[in-house]
Amino acid sequence: MSPSLGRTLLCALLAGGMGWGIRGQYGHETGAMLAGVLVGFVLIGLFCQHFTPWAAARVVAFLAIGVAFGGSETYGQTIGLTQDPRLIGNYDALRWGLLGLALKGGLWIGFAGAFLGMALSGKRYRAQELVLLLWGLLLLLFLGWAFLNQPFDPAKKILPKLYFSATRVERWGGLLFAFLGLLGWLGAGRKDTLAVRLGLWGFLAGALGFALGQCVQAYHAWHLPYFKTWAVEPHLNWWNAMEITFGSIWGFVLGLGVWLNRRAITPPEPTEPELPTKATWILTTVHAACLYAWQFGTFSPFEDFGDLVFPIAIAPVLLASSTAQGPFLVALPLVALPIAGKSLKELCYEHPELSPWLGWPLLFLLPVGGAAYAALRLANASTVTLAKVGLLTTVWLYFGLNFAFFRLPWVWAPWTGRTPSGIFYTVAAVVLTGCAVSLRRPDQPQPETPELHQQVG
Repeated sequence: MSPSLGRTLLCALLAGGMGWGIRGQYGHETGAMLAGVLVGFVLIGLFCQHFTPWAAARVVAFLAIGVAFGGSETYGQTIGLTQDPRLIGNYDALRWGLLGLALKGGLWIGFAGAFLGMALSGKRYRAQELVLLLWGLLLLLFLGWAFLNQPFDPAKKILPKLYFSATRVERWGGLLFAFLGLLGWLGAGRKDTLAVRLGLWGFLAGALGFALGQCVQAYHAWHLPYFKTWAVEPHLNWWNAMEITFGSIWGFVLGLGVWLNRRAITPPEPTEPELPTKATWILTTVHAACLYAWQFGTFSPFEDFGDLVFPIAIAPVLLASSTAQGPFLVALPLVALPIAGKSLKELCYEHPELSPWLGWPLLFLLPVGGAAYAALRLANASTVTLAKVGLLTTVWLYFGLNFAFFRLPWVWAPWTGRTPSGIFYTVAAVVLTGCAVSLRRPDQPQPETPELHQQVG
């Protein structure tokens, strides 16, 4: 039985809004992955109950990997075009800034949609071709930079013809070439129609999400005297409101795209893993070490390498596509690792509010260890159990880490700029918990679907 449209849109909206809002505290690529995980577990619970647990976990892992690529973009100065005090009233700057955000947001979620489609289409992607694909995307990244993001010498006022910042080098041209190359290979080379469709749906979702989300923040900046009459104004974080709106819209639109293409969702044929168990642990160790060096190290050449995004994705892509336990490890502990690490760094070292003796077990060992334990147990569970436990685990794991990062913004405590966002995350977590608990195996009785939804489905 197909899930109702209303349930799909509500759950995808809340997962996207919660994940993307929390992402803002943790950074671009690795932070974005947690939003991919939340939306991914929602989608497999609704659309992939006929998949094997391995294939369903691959859906979550591929969506998380795909949504990471766009995190290498720079967008802060593009946002500035729409709301900097000196540009208030300048409609040309506003339109140009929103155009840049639509383009960058579209590319960000476009990759996510394409990788999601690759995991939902039933096509088999072998390890060798995926590695070659990532190196090919890297080549296109360099070509796009050269053609669209160069020349760049702001000191001499030499800038690209299409430029959406002020002083920072942009990457969107490289990602545009890579995205178009990915769609071309999926369509012409692999005949993966679903991946192409969801890639385009993802582009639409990201374009609408980033542009409309920033409209919320820009409207506030352009009408400050009006908002100063609001009693709650000092306690609203408008940047985070933009992020929540962005995530809610892209989750909603991508969920709509999946629902409209639900009849094309096909489980892959069961096959033996291409890589042995030994390779699983080697790749996991290598990727964890790369995450540490990239996110917490001080070796700048490796940071530059990580920002190329495609090479550092090789290990998780191989784990998710070619090993027996890899997709579970990517979706749970490997995505949680940098989030927990940044929470620990923030609360125990950069702004010490917890003793390391307390912070290490509460903020790092328990979250990452619990996620790893869940991954290993869920590898032998049913697909519905995977969706249920996976969604419950990730919702409350990231809610809890972010709540600590926000310094526990209880509603009954004095309000701060984080309190309204905390209220949204709480509501989203409760509703998504209800979504997870209500999931049933296909052979279990389902609640009656309203006649309207039956007709729409």
